[in-house]
Amino acid sequence: KAAVVGAYGAQVLLDYPSAVVKNSDLPGPVEDLAALFAATHPEIVYTHNLADKHDTHVSTALRVIAALRRLPAAARPARVYGCEVWRDLDWLLDEDKIALDCSSHEHLQAALLGVFDSQISGGKRYDLAAVGRRRAHATYYASHEVDAATHIVYAMNLTPLVTDPDLGIQAYLQAHLMRFAEDVADRVAKFHG
Repeated sequence: KAAVVGAYGAQVLLDYPSAVVKNSDLPGPVEDLAALFAATHPEIVYTHNLADKHDTHVSTALRVIAALRRLPAAARPARVYGCEVWRDLDWLLDEDKIALDCSSHEHLQAALLGVFDSQISGGKRYDLAAVGRRRAHATYYASHEVDAATHIVYAMNLTPLVTDPDLGIQAYLQAHLMRFAEDVADRVAKFHG
């Protein structure tokens, strides 16, 4: 339904259960993703972010990175973004976050969110929450400027992990966390008596 509503060029479902995606010893998801990326040559890949609190989402991001690292350097996408879902990325320092302006096509966004009725019919209004988060980001993004967008989604730049397959994933994420921790500590120290 989402592919029809969104007029997608293609949609591929790999049909792996979560347990398989979370098991790094099982090569199927990475092999299938690598074949898919090799066949489609995407310029930009959007996946989950590494700081998501949902195990399957983090595992998916790791499998995507592993698959993209398998491609020849010239075949890798120009940009890879880990987008927020189960953990907001507003905590990233501004220089570390990618602000994706998704102000356009508000009705299409609502229609796409509404397609996943199983996600919203049980009393969890993910559709309203997703739009609310986007609107909040647009307002809180720049405290002293008029809003430049009405809807913003934040992403973590995962491109360095794909362009440099030797870059440690945990070290990369830890650097983001440390910059945040240092920023918070420095701000408190600056104004503490």
